[in-house]
Amino acid sequence: MSQTVAADSLVTLHYRIAQPDGQPLLSTFEATPATLKLGAGEMLPAIERLIVGLPVGARHAFDLAAEDAFGPHRPELVERVRREHLPSQDIEAMSVMEFTAPDGSRYSGLVREIDGTAALVDFNHPLAGKPIRLEIEIIGIT
Repeated sequence: MSQTVAADSLVTLHYRIAQPDGQPLLSTFEATPATLKLGAGEMLPAIERLIVGLPVGARHAFDLAAEDAFGPHRPELVERVRREHLPSQDIEAMSVMEFTAPDGSRYSGLVREIDGTAALVDFNHPLAGKPIRLEIEIIGIT
């Protein structure tokens, strides 16, 4: 009997995230596969639900709506940040900056616009609000 992915499995897999037209955005197929623990927050819940029940060797492609992938683009996560509060003064529009929260955690933001006094920074995931095509190949299950 072949082994299948369970809700708490440690899964080794290849994945490719692409735009709906097939334009690849991120892939492990040409590199080392990923090993992820289901239920540990390492993978999007919608993707975990899709792979539970798949056997070793399965290869599937899924089309995910934005809400099921990286969520909707949330306007409240786009903020105007005064230049003196930016981690660096040497920035350009459409560049990614890393910020440190008061608790020490780090997060990224995309500088959408910059002027003499402030920057418009988008803290949404870069794929928020966008549908994706996901290809998965299950290599191993522990």
